[in-house]
Amino acid sequence: MLAKKILRAIENTEMSVFAQDLDLRYSWVSNAGQSWLAGAREGTSDADILGEVAAQRSTEMKREVLTTGQPLRYEMSINQGNQARWYDICVDIDRDENGVACGIIGTSFDITDQKRREETLKTLLRELSHRSKNLLAIIQSLASQTARHSLTVPEFLVRFRGRIQSLSYSQDIVTDADWRGADLQSLVTTQVERYAPDGMDQIEFSPVDVYLSPTASLHVGLALHELAVNAASYGSLSVPGGKVSIDARIEDHGEETALVIAWQERGGPRVRPERDARFGTSTLERIVPNAVGGSARLEYLSEGIRYTLTVPEAQYEVMQGGAGD
Repeated sequence: MLAKKILRAIENTEMSVFAQDLDLRYSWVSNAGQSWLAGAREGTSDADILGEVAAQRSTEMKREVLTTGQPLRYEMSINQGNQARWYDICVDIDRDENGVACGIIGTSFDITDQKRREETLKTLLRELSHRSKNLLAIIQSLASQTARHSLTVPEFLVRFRGRIQSLSYSQDIVTDADWRGADLQSLVTTQVERYAPDGMDQIEFSPVDVYLSPTASLHVGLALHELAVNAASYGSLSVPGGKVSIDARIEDHGEETALVIAWQERGGPRVRPERDARFGTSTLERIVPNAVGGSARLEYLSEGIRYTLTVPEAQYEVMQGGAGD
């Protein structure tokens, strides 16, 4: 009676129970369901219901139990239909009423979902490791570039902290979007608005509905930070009435398209034609365009700085409906 109740309870689980004789032929199977044991009948062996490799491994495990008399647990991947399913299998000696070995008894539990979760987690951890290394490389490059153009330690600290904070803001957007990337609107608002005394009233932004890749998000955000800091310190955002226009558009470049982001200042102090090495020209002209595989142009016009960044289509995707807006 107790055995029947136990077998009935097992019917509500992913567990199958089986017994085999000393020749490893099945005596009975309970709750086989859709598992690998579904084809097991009395008198059949693993070779009758499994592929060659799986049958050989399963038989080896069970013969070891018969030889040692010790229980054994192992995992096995079995192709069922068009997909592989994983099972956690436990086998032990089966003994008759006199304690003499008469075969084996075992359980099989479907752990496919668990295995898939483990693989997903491993993939996420590998991706996290990859992105962390990329981020550290960016920080190392920024530290080197900032130190090269800083005259004092306090100046280095201020500039470097600002750039790290910029990366942090962009990374937050990327993370919130499940690492998909960041939309350009969010990057502009996050990186530029806080440097404008009158907020977005001083920013004329013509957006395009695109999602930048994680790499492009960090670097475009960094470029916007450099431009905004300079504009707030010396350019159009440093005086009342100064304006910045940011125009984003998709352009045809031969067989591919590209995202073009154009920054233009006006209404600020007259720009000197000579360059200030401490302004993030290395970041804007080399680091950012090289990171996204695009190109950039920084112009010192009398009415205000103009910066044009071209991002290839591999680094962004047009949001649904965005291309035709």
